[in-house]
Amino acid sequence: MATTAQRPISPDPYWWEAAPLRRLEQVPVAPSADVVIVGAGYTGLSAAITLARAGRSVLVFDKQRPGEGASSRNGGITSGNLRPSLAAMTRKFGEERAKAILAESKAAREDLYRFIADEKIECDFKLVGRFAGAAAPGDYEGLARDADYLRKTFGIEAYAVPRGEQRDVLGTDYYYGGNVRMDIGGLHPGKFLAEMLRVALSAGATLHAETAVLGIARDGDGYEVSTARGKVRARHVVVGTNGYTDGSDRWLRRRLVPIRSRIIATAPISPNLMGELMPRRMMVSDTRNLSYYYRPSPDGTRILFGGRDGTVAGETDAPTKRLRHMLVELFPELDGIAITHSWYGYVAMNRDMVPRIFSRDGMRYAAGYCGSGVVWARWAGRKAALQVLGEDGSSALDFRPPAAVPFFNGTPWFLPPYMAWLTTQDRLKDRQRQGG
Repeated sequence: MATTAQRPISPDPYWWEAAPLRRLEQVPVAPSADVVIVGAGYTGLSAAITLARAGRSVLVFDKQRPGEGASSRNGGITSGNLRPSLAAMTRKFGEERAKAILAESKAAREDLYRFIADEKIECDFKLVGRFAGAAAPGDYEGLARDADYLRKTFGIEAYAVPRGEQRDVLGTDYYYGGNVRMDIGGLHPGKFLAEMLRVALSAGATLHAETAVLGIARDGDGYEVSTARGKVRARHVVVGTNGYTDGSDRWLRRRLVPIRSRIIATAPISPNLMGELMPRRMMVSDTRNLSYYYRPSPDGTRILFGGRDGTVAGETDAPTKRLRHMLVELFPELDGIAITHSWYGYVAMNRDMVPRIFSRDGMRYAAGYCGSGVVWARWAGRKAALQVLGEDGSSALDFRPPAAVPFFNGTPWFLPPYMAWLTTQDRLKDRQRQGG
């Protein structure tokens, strides 16, 4: 049993300890720019780097500090996950686009790794691989087929892990085996954000943090962007607000459902115990409908454990307790371990459940990463910027805007019953697991 005295749990992300958010000095807002970017997270900063390096004047606005949203609150897993299966995407989008979207996830990961290497980004990145656990006996064969498909189609190092070999990669008997893919790693999202900010500023982009965009209107061949500190005329606009889209863009807000994703951090764990629980230091996910994702901290001293929060407003300790309960169910050795941090960020879902790049009235949007923004956000922001430049910004993600969600206008009132339904489905998996 790992027992640690419990101190008050910090509501701030664990990542902010090593990479505190930067408060930028406010400078006068220029009356015009080639491009205005809304949002200073991974998407907006990626677009800003591309555009500024191409010689465009770029103004980036964010109502919070740079990266204060999901870009500094996520788990730092470089998955580039796609929620729908290849079969589901084929039914919805056709075989050609479905296969192209899947291939693009590989290209986006590789591009992220090149960016980190080429720009000398110091973000504790390690390509350690990811284990996906089968939460019920019937899930294992699907994971084994997935590994086989990735290996044969894309040349990705991927393989099935039978239950009898599971403890070689993860110290739990909870799962019924799983698969490993070695093209996924982990980084420190706070450090990655800080480094992207450094690169964007060095490239010549101007950032106006804590300056909300209040509205955008067509103005001849450009746009008038109203902000909390004045108006700007821009030739182009790129929107990268994702799960933090507000009422200033009601059209977009109706298409992106913000869902809280929460992460808890344990107190430090002894090296010997960490070696037993996470011997390969891999990233981890599973096949539950309300799936959990977890990983060791970059220094290997803690476990960071995340999942959907389920709440839509206010603060409650119920999601923290739920995550801690599941952590101990997976690793009984951690019964009694203290939780030092518990925080959430908003991920943006859309009705297609596929990340998107799209245009409306000439403005470029990149959004809807469905919880996999570490890879997709930087990629989509760059693609949108290339489109502004008239260069090759082609992408399988670039097609019609996501459909509006009926009766939705910002608050996901339907989330609690939907989460309850998914919880019921997971309980059925639990019964399968316990019966196996």
